[in-house]
Amino acid sequence: MKYVMGIDLGTSGVKVILVDENGKVCSEASKPYRLIQEEPGYCEQQPEDWVKQTIAAMKELMEKLPDHSREVEGISFSGQMHGLVLLNESRQVLRPAILWNDTRTTAQCTHITKRLGDRLQKITKNRALEGFTLPKLLWIKEHEPHIDQQIDMFLLPKDYVRFRLTGALHCDYSDAAGTLMFNIGDSEWSEEICQAFDIPRHICPPLVTSEAEVGPLLPQIAREVGIKEGAKVFAGGADNACGAIGAGIVSSDRTLCSIGTSGVILSYEEDHERELQGNLHLFHHAKKDAFYTMGVTLSAGYSLNWIKGLLAPEESFQSLLEGAANITPGAKGLLFTPYLVGERTPHADSSIRGSFIGLDSRHERAHVVRAVLEGITFSLNESIALFRQAGKNINSIVSIGGGARSRTWLQMQADIFQAEVIQLDNEQGPALGAAMLAAVGCGWYPSLDACADLLIHQTAIYEPKQQHANVYADLFPLYQRIYTQTRDIHAGLEPYRSV
Repeated sequence: MKYVMGIDLGTSGVKVILVDENGKVCSEASKPYRLIQEEPGYCEQQPEDWVKQTIAAMKELMEKLPDHSREVEGISFSGQMHGLVLLNESRQVLRPAILWNDTRTTAQCTHITKRLGDRLQKITKNRALEGFTLPKLLWIKEHEPHIDQQIDMFLLPKDYVRFRLTGALHCDYSDAAGTLMFNIGDSEWSEEICQAFDIPRHICPPLVTSEAEVGPLLPQIAREVGIKEGAKVFAGGADNACGAIGAGIVSSDRTLCSIGTSGVILSYEEDHERELQGNLHLFHHAKKDAFYTMGVTLSAGYSLNWIKGLLAPEESFQSLLEGAANITPGAKGLLFTPYLVGERTPHADSSIRGSFIGLDSRHERAHVVRAVLEGITFSLNESIALFRQAGKNINSIVSIGGGARSRTWLQMQADIFQAEVIQLDNEQGPALGAAMLAAVGCGWYPSLDACADLLIHQTAIYEPKQQHANVYADLFPLYQRIYTQTRDIHAGLEPYRSV
């Protein structure tokens, strides 16, 4: 039996899975790493932590299954998007990586928009938002010129880990599309954008497809983790693109809801010409010659983690959600907006913060938890509303991540989205998508579509309960008004957040 390995470099940790030729996930291993938040809005990590923990997870996986170690044929990657890793000429890391959820670059985003105007949207199909890579580069230019002068190349997070495991420097199209420096239509780095901001073209890494073979593991890495030398390594893709593959979103009739630290509504696209609005994004898919549109809630699962830490730090998530299951829709008149670190879709606003609206003395812990779940789902529904306004027919949604592990939350998604919500029988998310890229790269399947047909199966379908859907249809417009009604208040509070 032969095997492939999928490596998903997430925001809070790395996950590694082993998949056999029949599509069975044989085992998995995960390792955490720390987040550095030295100032409000700052989110950084040490790239060396990614490398050490990835190697540790690979080694643990092989130690669990020592008989399989000689049969690992291919390895591929998924990774958190947008993060900025800076290398000098000697390929040493110059500073901690600035992550996707870092919001320090509002001034740089304003500068990009003023400098390029409509050209930015035409070239990149995206607006200038704090999460993207280009604003981070410009922040470095302005605030750390001594670092800027040493930059010889930048990489995205998973690409740095892959470089350390193979010695090869590359970036795939799906991750490049999230930098705000990539020409979506021409599938190449934008000379116009680089010249506009005095960015040397040579610091942009070589581009490859997600299915491209980029080299074997370095012999010393193969020996350390217990994998035979010569195992093929494939480029892989951005976490959302790989998550889409791992959920079978490889054709135009499929939509994905993925709830991790952030939350994503993603829809497959055949081309890059769709007109977008409300801070929806368009990126290259990890599937060759395909694209996807996407809306993002920055604090989805993060909001649930936050409320658990406040109210039930010693309890399991299952215990926390059991109480919410007994609360009727609407949480007894309590609404929550999940803007804990700002928001992206439909409001590109790094200053907005979360709110509880309607608190009274009758509310108990279960009402608060229910309101948080509903608020996260309302925020995701704003992206679905934008897709529908743009002409997308969304009747069926595959749900993965934290939102797919609770029957209460799955039913809530169906009721709020007013669509059937599909739960998969073996939901491994981006790690499975990465493994599927390796499997296709190794020639096990003729295409990702064929691979998805054989590997991905649904286990349950949640249909909207009309009575609940009617309640949420009434509450959703009220939820949407909270942003405009509280925006100025939150802006006024911003100076006090660092006190």
